[in-house]
Amino acid sequence: MPEGPSLLILAEAAAKFRGKTVRRASGNSKLDLTRMEGRRVVAIRSWGKHFLLEFKGFSMRVHMLMFGSYRIDKDKDAPPRVSLEFDNGTLNFYSSSIRYIEEPLDEVYDWRGDVLNPAWDPKLARKKLKAAPDMLVCDALLDQDIFGGVGNIIKNEVLYRIGVHPSSSVGALPPRTLGRLIAEARQYSFDFLEWKKQFVLRKHWLVHTKRTCPGCGGPITKTYLGKTNRRTFFCERDQVLYR
Repeated sequence: MPEGPSLLILAEAAAKFRGKTVRRASGNSKLDLTRMEGRRVVAIRSWGKHFLLEFKGFSMRVHMLMFGSYRIDKDKDAPPRVSLEFDNGTLNFYSSSIRYIEEPLDEVYDWRGDVLNPAWDPKLARKKLKAAPDMLVCDALLDQDIFGGVGNIIKNEVLYRIGVHPSSSVGALPPRTLGRLIAEARQYSFDFLEWKKQFVLRKHWLVHTKRTCPGCGGPITKTYLGKTNRRTFFCERDQVLYR
């Protein structure tokens, strides 16, 4: 599943379509894609794991789910969910969830909840976490209402970097550790963004998909945890279990 930094890279790559008119819209989406034909793109934005193409009066939202992908000025050997043709290129999405948003985006999205947005509010994140003391930290980091844009890779790496076991409960974390969780979720997301742009992201993984802990040299545990049952990598020695 593409994480927030990857969607921000997409928004930057697609910026050339801002102000341009959709000449043709096609694809196997059940939506009436022709609605976008002849319409000018007002803005291109991202929120968490959502890519947003804004027109006057409505927006198209793309969520790439687990296996979605996109191509700009290129085709893929698969039918696109939506393909938008402009005078200056083509924007294609595959295996994605497509929907229209009728309301103004500022009424739908709280930009303070996106870890990569300038409006990100760590105090709001702390408030939401304190309201869910029984939630496991592995679930909390993947809760898009709290940490919009954080995905499974970021989750695993953040918890290792702050030394917290993924099965710890939010309410059991010491206040300073809770603060580190919030700060590192944002910081690592920006690190992820830069490493992704440089094509060196995998080189910086400490525990994700690894077998040996870079700290103690012991084995890395791989399991599936939390309500999301997502793949989790951690060190039993170096990550403290708070309950």
